[in-house]
Amino acid sequence: MARIASAPVSARVRHLLESIFQATDEVLRTPLQLTAIELERAMFKRAELAHNSQIQSDIYAQLRVLREHMEQFPELFLDALAMQVAGFKDPPKPDQEAHAATFKSMTLVEDTDIDRDIVLHEMARREAFRAPSPLLLLGQRFAVLAAQPAFDPERLPVGPYAQCRAVRDAGEQMQLNLDTQLVLFQVFERMVMPRHAELVDRLNILLEREGVLPGLVYRPHLPRPSAPRGAGAGGGHADAGGSGPRNAGPTPLTSWQGQAPAASWASISNELLGSPAGAPAQASAAPVQVPASGAAMPPMESLHNLLDAARHALTLGAGAAGAGAAGGTVGAGGGAAATTATGGMPDFAALQAQRGTAGSAAGAGSTAPAGPASVNNAGVPAQPVSTQTALDVLGKLQAAASSSGSRHSMADIRNAMMAQVKAEHGPAATLSVQDGDTMDLLGMLYTELQREVRSEGPAADLLRRLQVPLARAAISDQEFFLRDQHPARELLNAVAESGAVWLSDEDSDPVLQLKLKDAVNKVVNDYQGDESVFVEANDIIQGHLRAAARRAEMAERRQIDAARGKERLEAAKQLANSTIDELCQTTEPPKFVQTLLRKAWADVLTLTLLRNGEGSEEWQQREQATRRISEITGLPPGGAADVNFGEEIEQSLLQVGYHQDEAAAISRRLSTPGGEDEITSRTELTAKLKARSRLGEAGEPEEEERRKKVEPARTEEEEAHYRQLRTLPFGTWFEFTVNQQGDNRRQRLSWYSLITGNALFVNQRGQKVSEQSLDAMSRLMAKGQLRIVTEDKGRLIDRAWQATVRALRSIAGQASNSGESA
Repeated sequence: MARIASAPVSARVRHLLESIFQATDEVLRTPLQLTAIELERAMFKRAELAHNSQIQSDIYAQLRVLREHMEQFPELFLDALAMQVAGFKDPPKPDQEAHAATFKSMTLVEDTDIDRDIVLHEMARREAFRAPSPLLLLGQRFAVLAAQPAFDPERLPVGPYAQCRAVRDAGEQMQLNLDTQLVLFQVFERMVMPRHAELVDRLNILLEREGVLPGLVYRPHLPRPSAPRGAGAGGGHADAGGSGPRNAGPTPLTSWQGQAPAASWASISNELLGSPAGAPAQASAAPVQVPASGAAMPPMESLHNLLDAARHALTLGAGAAGAGAAGGTVGAGGGAAATTATGGMPDFAALQAQRGTAGSAAGAGSTAPAGPASVNNAGVPAQPVSTQTALDVLGKLQAAASSSGSRHSMADIRNAMMAQVKAEHGPAATLSVQDGDTMDLLGMLYTELQREVRSEGPAADLLRRLQVPLARAAISDQEFFLRDQHPARELLNAVAESGAVWLSDEDSDPVLQLKLKDAVNKVVNDYQGDESVFVEANDIIQGHLRAAARRAEMAERRQIDAARGKERLEAAKQLANSTIDELCQTTEPPKFVQTLLRKAWADVLTLTLLRNGEGSEEWQQREQATRRISEITGLPPGGAADVNFGEEIEQSLLQVGYHQDEAAAISRRLSTPGGEDEITSRTELTAKLKARSRLGEAGEPEEEERRKKVEPARTEEEEAHYRQLRTLPFGTWFEFTVNQQGDNRRQRLSWYSLITGNALFVNQRGQKVSEQSLDAMSRLMAKGQLRIVTEDKGRLIDRAWQATVRALRSIAGQASNSGESA
């Protein structure tokens, strides 16, 4: 409380801060005390499981330190938190001690800092995801107290990130080593973090009662509207007149694969079915009426009508092509439509391919099974069987059709199903309209999925084994194609994405393949109509995908840290080179001295910038030394050298890795009038400079060549893509075209620099794949060889459903055009 009482704020704000801290103390003190006790137990357990006596001895030594400070832990933690609360108005500052330690060790990031930062950042991130809305509300209220823009979760003085910083400070003050601190973090997450949501809610209520933004609510932006576009006349006109989200374009996909947001299939169906292109209602020859764009019809009913129109379109085209060649084999248009409108499952892709030949068209018309409203070849009216009968038949086929190595397609399963139905219930038996449409839609969906799944991979076999259980699930649930995040569809998507064509061999996850195989085996062996089987199987897969995403994030973060270090190095080199170039233009030292400045002294300037920064006293001293070099070497040859200054230059060169002899030779020339040296010749020194690697250039000749290459000016299209790339969020997924066949590979844009223009790409597992420049990426985008993956294109199964509905619209539209032409 003493820290908060001395905070430079008004009396009103100080009173609120004291109330906030008091509430925090009440909520967290007991869990903090339990954390200290649980930490001691965890350390005893680690000592019992130690592999050798030395490790055990070290743990016992830490236990003695822990006992000395155990009772102080809650006070140390709350004191560190109070310091953040008292300084909540101050802008965030980097950790100066860690910054200094980094420079002293001549590394960009300390390993111990990396380990602790990763653990704490992940802990805070997980907790922030559990209660995002209350945190945003609390951030708005703290912004009012500070008279500043809204606080993000990282800056909230009592948020999850602040608590992680406090526990780290407490661990350091307790003099715990790194291993013990990591154990402390684990115990802290288990004992204290579950109370964080309660604390945030309590603080929001407290501030609201005190009159800080009373009645504030959070209304998140939804990527898809709650009401489908085009669902009604009023809604359609209102949406058409709006501009924001639609004009803004699709949102780039940034989630890890397997964690992409799921699209609403009901919205997709309404959007695609409600557009004029998919409404062949005016076709005079169509046997069914598909609703116009303004009609309000349930999505499933619209799909049934669209299927009938598509069947009629294919049969009409087949009949027209076969009329001359087969002499009226198909029969009248109305009879042909009746034969295929509600009958079996025609393979739409095959029928489309067969429409060009009379014989194939006639065959398509003659082999289509009869529907409930039609008659079979013997003139007997078709008799649809019940849905339960269809499910029983599929249950008998499940074991055989889903066996490993089976090559049956959905059409083969449909034919086997129809044969079994006819064998049990007579030759007139057929599927009901609803069940037949379900099998049609599932068959088309599978066709679209298989186009984007590698046929030689293990996923293709798993997809085939899932066909019969999925058919049973779809027939038993009338909302299978419209219900959001149906567990059977989620499992289908997980299997399909594991074998997607955009994955390279390095992206494959052997553990995921084993879990997918186990999940499919569970469904094939256990599914008897209970949806919970799909739920349990999918939970196993999603749990692994979430764990894989966390591992990928950690691997990606290390790559980003390295890339940021390279950015700092590049920025320092640019500033060092520009400083030398400016000096050479104004004072014009001897040519060979200019070469030494650019080749050797530039490394000294670069290292100084990396260690101390541009505003440091050390950098100012280096600038003065650079001007001193120019002054001395600009004097006429023959004068006495500045020995003390030469020793200073030599020590600086030794710090950047120069050998003693090389550093001495360079320092003599840079501290002698005219830049002369009687000991080492220019030729010898030049050869030595060429033989050694410059600071930051070792092992990266391709990168250096790319930097030196001058690209032509960008076109208008390339410039537009370049500007777009500079505004993309980190984590955006891209599809690269990798060969002339058009094969794509997905890579994640983890990070890019606006200073150097470099972009870092990783694969599905967070491993570095390549580095590109934003300029090169803009040129690839203009050529169509690089595309941004958007959220609506993120999940394979969502794209397959969109393609399925569009294909039906396209086929049904042909019926409309044929009718108008007639």
